[in-house]
Amino acid sequence: MFEVLVFVYENYYTGDSCPEPAHLERKLNAVGFASDEIDDAMTWLKGLNTAASGSAPLADTSPRTLPEPWLREPSPTSVRIYPAAEQFHLGAQCLGFISFLESAGVLPAHMREVVIDRAMAAPGSPVSLDDLKIIILMVYWSFGQEPDALVLDELCEDTSARVAH
Repeated sequence: MFEVLVFVYENYYTGDSCPEPAHLERKLNAVGFASDEIDDAMTWLKGLNTAASGSAPLADTSPRTLPEPWLREPSPTSVRIYPAAEQFHLGAQCLGFISFLESAGVLPAHMREVVIDRAMAAPGSPVSLDDLKIIILMVYWSFGQEPDALVLDELCEDTSARVAH
């Protein structure tokens, strides 16, 4: 699934250039991705679109029913508490990275919640740090924002080859 997400990010960097889901699915098939990976990625992307739009899907989609926002802006003095399920699924390394980005001021609370929502929808337990970085890039992409150059470097560079001075 993550290879498909990377392909979408690299080829449709500006979110408005991304084709409709049916066309995107055909394109991904033509490129050679496996159908189960495409299905997983399309489901994940649909959830990302819902989360980024700030509304939860409703069973009743009549015109008089407006979607309720699923996410309220946290108070500046609030503290995020991670339930056991999130701690288990994200793991210490991913939670530490989210905390690092948040404390650096590059991951606002509303985007953090979307990152956590999409990470919880991702396969694997715990989610690998590399997969989390892809999720964070996709969240920035879905909000139509470009990460700061230093953040982009942190998200895209292979840090295993770095030498401490």
